[in-house]
Amino acid sequence: MSAPAHPYVPNAAPQVRDAMLRAIGVGSVEELYGTIPPELRLKRPLNLPAPFASEHELRRHVTGLLADTMPAGRTVSFLGAGTYQHDVPEICREVAHRAEFLTDYAGEPYEDHGRWQALFEYTSLMAELLEMDVVSIPTYDGFQAAATALRMSVRLTGRRVVLLPQVLNPRKRARLEAFLDGFAQVEQVPCDPATGTADLDALGQLLDKQVAGVYVETPNAVGAIETQLDAIAHLAHRQGAVLVAGTEPLALGYLTPPARQGADIVCGDLQALGLGLAFGGARGGFIAVHDEPQFVFELPTRLFGLAPTTHADEIGFADVAYERTSLARREEGVEWVGTAAALSGITAAVYLSLLGPDGLAELGEAVAALTAYTMDQLAAIPGVEVPFGAAPHWREFAVRYRAPVATVNRLLRHHGITGGSGPEEVPALGGNASLLAVTEVHSKADIDLLASALRGVMA
Repeated sequence: MSAPAHPYVPNAAPQVRDAMLRAIGVGSVEELYGTIPPELRLKRPLNLPAPFASEHELRRHVTGLLADTMPAGRTVSFLGAGTYQHDVPEICREVAHRAEFLTDYAGEPYEDHGRWQALFEYTSLMAELLEMDVVSIPTYDGFQAAATALRMSVRLTGRRVVLLPQVLNPRKRARLEAFLDGFAQVEQVPCDPATGTADLDALGQLLDKQVAGVYVETPNAVGAIETQLDAIAHLAHRQGAVLVAGTEPLALGYLTPPARQGADIVCGDLQALGLGLAFGGARGGFIAVHDEPQFVFELPTRLFGLAPTTHADEIGFADVAYERTSLARREEGVEWVGTAAALSGITAAVYLSLLGPDGLAELGEAVAALTAYTMDQLAAIPGVEVPFGAAPHWREFAVRYRAPVATVNRLLRHHGITGGSGPEEVPALGGNASLLAVTEVHSKADIDLLASALRGVMA
């Protein structure tokens, strides 16, 4: 007799499972999972505690687990490496927790309650900030946005090679390579050892008629600003390649938007735009393009715009170019429309509308000044090296200690300081390298405390 279907697992009835496997031409569940490397497969039951008898017991257990964490702010933290401690105005949380937004998932007009308008406002604000015409609703995160943008470049050109920078977050590199596996060949562009940004001579040698897209970041994974983006765009376009630029939207009140320097597709993460920290950060990715049909119709995500209604004097908010999505075309879609981080976009819109152009400019300048001051202070300490110091930086920079990073960070904790990431976040530097991040939440006194503590640690 077959085992009974699990009451909480959909399609768990054996006959339903077998019918689904036959429909997709797979002989067994094991065959379906065959592409997952054996070392990643769990060969034992999950190590879960026995069920709790009451909500009170469950709450007590979870509260005990949370007590083992150290919230940002309990120490002076200089951690970054992709998730950053920026100030989150309370109104961002207030709006995001409104029932008409918080409970939305996909939503259609009859159950929307203003979410489509909120997302239209989000894309409008982002388009103005990025100096682009069309912005997707948020993808799952910035990693996915970059991967999708590179796949767009392959479809647009019909080519099968993409170029990634040597200085790149290793977790992002792994995600990009996985998403491009079997779709495009990935090659690496060496960095200039003085700046950590792209080596233009090396890029010129790698670029040929086989390259679909060139991916570049500014600020990049070590916070260095790419000052030659227009030259990179010229090299890419001369060979018919698409330039995909990853950027930090919070920096664009201070930095020149990549679109103004020749980028064809701009992407990134929304975490710094009022999403805050949540055990790795709330996330949402964005992809932006010019109003050119060949680019717009390669966007897999939903787009929202204005549309006429049955009343001549009214407009509404609706899907744009819906027919290109997998929701409309199913397996013929360019990519599958997945879970949208709509709430992240709505929160980012609140944040951007609150700060406005002047506020973003002031914040960008303040972070740039704090970054430069911190780099100067630490570079003067014996035993501390600041690589890539020839490049201007924003928010983040690399250091190299003469002692192991773990030892340095352990000693810094005695001073109430959470140090930077470990060398695994900056494999291009190896050794005792670390990343440190400073934002508007840090004061000059915080930075001076870090410098004083490091002098003692290195003594």
